[in-house]
Amino acid sequence: MSIFEIIMLACFGAAWPSSIYTSYTSRTSKGKSIIFLGIVFIGYICGVLHKVYFNFDWVVLLYAINGSMVLCDMGLYFRNLSLDRQMTL
Repeated sequence: MSIFEIIMLACFGAAWPSSIYTSYTSRTSKGKSIIFLGIVFIGYICGVLHKVYFNFDWVVLLYAINGSMVLCDMGLYFRNLSLDRQMTL
């Protein structure tokens, strides 16, 4: 466990709720990149796997929480993409 790893995850984790809120209230996928979200999600999955296999400690929860917030934002992206398509019809 590293204090720098904890601070990094806490800072990233603090940003996701505002991103989720913006995705939910804007009701558009414009300005979001599903590729970026996917890359970040894969990064969190790799962080969890590293913790599980090589250095298990409670910090794995921070990776899991952050990953779940990215997954939520990805879900909102697809909802908003559907709403965008309905608006263009």
